[in-house]
Amino acid sequence: MRRGASFTIITIALGCVGSPGCGGSPTPEMATPPVAAPPAVPAAEGPLHGGKAPREDTSLTPREVFFGNPDRTGVQISPDGKQLAYLAPHNGVLNVWVAPLADPKNAEVVTHDQKRGIRRFHWAYTSQHLVYLQDQAGDENWRAYAVDLKKAEVKDLTPLPGVRAELVHASPKTPTAMVIGLNDRDERLHDLYRVDLTTGDRKLIEKNEGGFVGYVVDDDFRAKLALAFTPKGGLELKTHDAKGAWETLVAVGPEDSLATSPVGLDRGGNKLLLQDSRGRDKSALVELSLATKQAEMLYEGKKADVSGVMRHPTTKKVQAVAETFERTVWTAIDPAVKVDLDKLDAALEGDVEVVSKSLDDLHWIVAESRDDGPRRYHHYDRKKKTPTFLFVDRDSLEGVPLTKMHPRVIPSRDGLELVSYLSLPKTSDPDLDGKPAAPLPMVLFVHGGPWGRDDWGYHPYHQWLASRGYAVLSVNYRGSTGLGKRFTNLANGEWAGKMHDDLIDAVGWAVKEQVAVPDKVAIMGGSYGGYATLVGLTFTPKQFACGVDIVGPSNLVTLLENIPPYWAPFRPILTERVGDPTTAEGKRFLLERSPLSRVDAIERPLLIAQGANDPRVKQQESDQIVQAMKAKGIGVVYVLYPDEGHGFARPENRKSFSAVSEIFLAQCLGGSYQPIGDDFAGSSITVPEGAQHVWGLSDKLPK
Repeated sequence: MRRGASFTIITIALGCVGSPGCGGSPTPEMATPPVAAPPAVPAAEGPLHGGKAPREDTSLTPREVFFGNPDRTGVQISPDGKQLAYLAPHNGVLNVWVAPLADPKNAEVVTHDQKRGIRRFHWAYTSQHLVYLQDQAGDENWRAYAVDLKKAEVKDLTPLPGVRAELVHASPKTPTAMVIGLNDRDERLHDLYRVDLTTGDRKLIEKNEGGFVGYVVDDDFRAKLALAFTPKGGLELKTHDAKGAWETLVAVGPEDSLATSPVGLDRGGNKLLLQDSRGRDKSALVELSLATKQAEMLYEGKKADVSGVMRHPTTKKVQAVAETFERTVWTAIDPAVKVDLDKLDAALEGDVEVVSKSLDDLHWIVAESRDDGPRRYHHYDRKKKTPTFLFVDRDSLEGVPLTKMHPRVIPSRDGLELVSYLSLPKTSDPDLDGKPAAPLPMVLFVHGGPWGRDDWGYHPYHQWLASRGYAVLSVNYRGSTGLGKRFTNLANGEWAGKMHDDLIDAVGWAVKEQVAVPDKVAIMGGSYGGYATLVGLTFTPKQFACGVDIVGPSNLVTLLENIPPYWAPFRPILTERVGDPTTAEGKRFLLERSPLSRVDAIERPLLIAQGANDPRVKQQESDQIVQAMKAKGIGVVYVLYPDEGHGFARPENRKSFSAVSEIFLAQCLGGSYQPIGDDFAGSSITVPEGAQHVWGLSDKLPK
């Protein structure tokens, strides 16, 4: 099963923070500044908080449990159904491991990354090769590497400095090759290359001369469709005419461009499976003939968009479809698969998803997700109709007192349904009804994107913050995707406007429902969530007790003027939905919606974290608001990582930042904190500004 489409070459959102992180790329003007030793002043005497020391508790669940590397993740079965591959630590760094399916404990490491860790890999159809991506220090200029299991060799398939590789398509017809997109000719555009996995030889198969954002490739390695955004933010799906020129097959208006996208081709490459929101609010799954342009409806979302599609590995027939409102629900299209899904639902307790299949579709890897425990992986044999437990993703979560995540639908002031998720400390909710015995200090944790969404399930930030005594609330504010196009489109031009109103309404709900103490609510998030944090402290300066901004933009003009070059085809979407920095009126509007323009209003404590190599939200975004606050005499804590990008990939850095933010929140909200201990070991953490404002931080930083 899969969510969304994998055809696109660029990432069409600022990104999300909270999982193993995204990447970034440095520019000369954003080099890491020298770090001066912080003043030797006790933290409690700093201007950000009062003189009261935060509450230390050595019995808290260690941060390593929440923010260390998983023990096993990204599990995939080989196409021949004989081997498993997954990511697991080797010498403390995530690498790819391979084991016989019949003996999962007999795994061997097959890659040897020693720095950031590997986060994305795929089996080749040979079942003897794996392909993975890796960048440098978070710059997101991914290189593709092939692992030959027989020879125990790793080959760099794209040894091109400063070039970003994207895995586009693999085919069982040509198992030793793969289509890879490269922006080596023009940094704004990705051309398609057929790359031999054994030799590394590359052959250009499609030159991107149409400003295309992505392609759909068939099993003969032909680019059957190309995708381009129109100047007004619409989307065109193009196919070849009789003379080989690109012509428009499907025209999608701006209102549908974030909810309509290709899923893939049928086995013959003659029909396109399309997630389609045109003429409806919730997207449907349709099959479109490339020759006749006739479409057949396969499934229509009821309360939410289509969020996942399960297909046969070789016939490409649709077997099941998912939609996600509060929780994900799968509907079987193929009666034979319904039998299997029913068997899995009966045998397993959590939400079930088929994450990988053998080529003959007889062996499935099934992930069983829970909100209060580790993800459990199973091997499902379709002949025997039974799942066999393999392992969990995090052994350290077994036996830890984790809390439940409660779906809540919160009304906005203008009548929208805000699908939200609430987690409470276990001691405050012994009957697990999602209502605390008394109001609690609360953290509003805002997702990134903004074109993404929060989902139900295990969430490390929710569990960590709840274990420290806080209620935690995440809200799918307008602009979040997957909940219908109207809900997404209502966010156009509403950064720091109605999008922020939704967050304020959710806090009001939490206070009214006696979940939150009114003057003890913090706002925290990454990427767009970091921007929302800055908006919270500048546009509504008395609403929040404090804020934690992780890689959030402070100035929408400089954000949009400095997007990565390979986002150029996506610029119309940003212009249509955020604003246009190329016109005087557009620039004025964007500055009005920028937290940097309202620094004077900040009166509550603020913690900012940034990766120096972030290509999406560059270091300039954090530097400029820190400098502006200093110029106004406003205290701020600024944590900077020289080896990170858009989010923190290295577990050492994740742990160190959570240690800082844990003390910061304890000072602000009155919760408890675990001493820093050795959680800075191996981290690249620097604090260019404000270390004296966090209790005990100055003493723990490298001298």
